[in-house]
Amino acid sequence: MTASDPLIRIGWRERVDLPAWGLTGVRAKIDTGARTSVIDVAEIEYLDEGHVRFEVVWRQTPERQTKWIEAEAVRTSRVKPSTGELQERVVCKTLLRVGEIEREIEVGLVCRKNMRCRMLIGRKALDGLFLVDPSQVYLVTSPRRRKGRP
Repeated sequence: MTASDPLIRIGWRERVDLPAWGLTGVRAKIDTGARTSVIDVAEIEYLDEGHVRFEVVWRQTPERQTKWIEAEAVRTSRVKPSTGELQERVVCKTLLRVGEIEREIEVGLVCRKNMRCRMLIGRKALDGLFLVDPSQVYLVTSPRRRKGRP
């Protein structure tokens, strides 16, 4: 995709893949109010040399399903979410796939257990590639997970 290519229209909810982490069909909310993308994690372990091991909750219903992933922590960020309490979040990089488009993004690790979508896709992941249609869902992906995949 070049700078002259038109933006791809996506809905406010899409299924996304994180192929480097072996996750496909993750339900994601497209959130232009968030700068950085985040994913639901239940637990984080700090390892040597700037690496973390974390338990991603990639499905909450009808039954909770998780996957342990190890990645480099590229930074930490201080965020004041809608709860109003200042949080410090570990941020990792990974490949994001939305439809046919792939991009390396930063992903904050955060508990989203009370939220419907396991992941938020923030502005930095969208910039220059996507145009969000807030009246639509699943414009470039299927609303259903692919059978046999997380």
